[in-house]
Amino acid sequence: MKILSELRQQGKGQDMAAVVAAIPYAAFLGVEVQQQGNEVITVLPFKDELVGNPILPAIHGGVIGAFLEITAVLQLLYETACERIPKTVDVNFDYLRSGRGVTTYGRAIVNRQGRRVANVRSEIWQESRDRPIALSQGHYLLAPL
Repeated sequence: MKILSELRQQGKGQDMAAVVAAIPYAAFLGVEVQQQGNEVITVLPFKDELVGNPILPAIHGGVIGAFLEITAVLQLLYETACERIPKTVDVNFDYLRSGRGVTTYGRAIVNRQGRRVANVRSEIWQESRDRPIALSQGHYLLAPL
């Protein structure tokens, strides 16, 4: 994605809001970013369009999975000097409880990073950070500068 290298040239490579705007699906979901030190906290404001089960109502599992991946990718982009958006090699999702119709938050930890591949763990929660609704563990292909 050339947009990322253009953002870096403009000095906005660490501006996570600009990076989110450059990722079409993240922008569609309305993902927002808060930076706390070296940690990137992602925020997914609730919208009715995110509901997969209207009876509960619960956020669609695909939206939860995508939000976990976006969280991992944004943390990788913040910590590394990638030229392009990291590509998912493989990812495992653990759905722990239903995502209710409220704002959802996420964070990721880069467990291990090599020259080409990084291992990232991400988690999302709603009211309490101690009670995640879903977790993911994945490998991402890096494109270094």
